[in-house]
Amino acid sequence: MDPTAAPAGVSHDMSFLGLFLQADPIVKSVMILLVVASIACWTVVFEKIVRIAAAKRQAKAFDTLVRSGGALEASGKGIDAQITAAAVEAWRDQDSTETRAERRDRIERAMRAALTTRLKSMQTGLPLLATSGSTAPFIGLFGTVWGIMNSFSSIAKSQDTSLAVVAPGIAEALFATAIGLVVAIPAVMAYNKLINDIGRVQASFVSSIGTLGNRLARDRVVHGRAAAAE
Repeated sequence: MDPTAAPAGVSHDMSFLGLFLQADPIVKSVMILLVVASIACWTVVFEKIVRIAAAKRQAKAFDTLVRSGGALEASGKGIDAQITAAAVEAWRDQDSTETRAERRDRIERAMRAALTTRLKSMQTGLPLLATSGSTAPFIGLFGTVWGIMNSFSSIAKSQDTSLAVVAPGIAEALFATAIGLVVAIPAVMAYNKLINDIGRVQASFVSSIGTLGNRLARDRVVHGRAAAAE
């Protein structure tokens, strides 16, 4: 007789905890894996929410600075500070033979490179959301299939097809699929939202980079002259 099958007349605990405790060891492993994946995904989501919120503030501050035409100060560790530092360094490293268009392109490339580096670091962890969103339902389905196979095996051994015998095992098995969906749906939604937010941050910075690049390209480094970027 299947060791997971309850004796006749014994009621099953149909709560979430009860379904987990009564499940087959393989199904339990699947549930634990999905719960761990869910915790990891939510950790990534909250961390990205904080970082993206900070990046939005930095993008707004950078845009305000560029449009005001104020002095560029490469202080701090934010994205705006790194872009400003790259812009100032590229502006100072000028070649007298280059045209204004070439100078602007070089300065903008330096700023975009700094932006790309920071945005790549912001995207760390997002593949976990994408992977969890695409695989969690199938992992949960594996647990469900395994649990249903055990239920049918129990039916064959007991030769009892009553709902009281079949329902608990199937409920335990379906619980694995439910957990998989609970993991996958928020992961997919969060991934799409975060990717969209990062794209907006990038667009905001790129717009300001174009304006700043045009401004710096007009000014050459002249000995004894007050530099526009200092």
